[in-house]
Amino acid sequence: MIAEAMAQEPGSELISETQVPDAEHAGGFPPFDAASFESQLVWLVLSFAALYLLMSRVALPRIANVLEERRDRIADDLDQAAQFQLQTEEAIGAYEKALAEARAKAQGIAQETRDRLQEETERQRLAIEARLAEKISEAEKQIAATKDAALQNVRAVAVDVADTIVAQLLGDSDRSATERAVDTELS
Repeated sequence: MIAEAMAQEPGSELISETQVPDAEHAGGFPPFDAASFESQLVWLVLSFAALYLLMSRVALPRIANVLEERRDRIADDLDQAAQFQLQTEEAIGAYEKALAEARAKAQGIAQETRDRLQEETERQRLAIEARLAEKISEAEKQIAATKDAALQNVRAVAVDVADTIVAQLLGDSDRSATERAVDTELS
């Protein structure tokens, strides 16, 4: 009918028709028609059985397989994560152990170096003290020799001065008596 209206030439009037349903459609909504309940129930059972078989034989096993694979993959991933966690903990433990050993070794080396330096310092101190003691001893010997030489010079000067004084005062002097007198006074 619409096709007829469109096929008309422009300028002509459009006429529309209304159709009334036939008697076969007058009974209402077909699924609620009591005369067709039996056939509808048969088709319902057949459709349900076919759908049930299709779902139970094809779709549900596939879904179950997918879920099982997913569950297995998750379990494998969790196992792998646990293994990685253990490996990480072992690596951390090994690292901390190596670090502690390195610290202990460093402290041992530092202590050994301190001890060695202290021993070397002590040896050097003893060597310096020995050299100083030797130098002091030599200096004391030189001082004693210089003192003795000075005393000898003082003695000789004292004897000369005393002999000169005695000679000027007395006119005559005994050198040996003057030496004995000076030795007695200096001792």
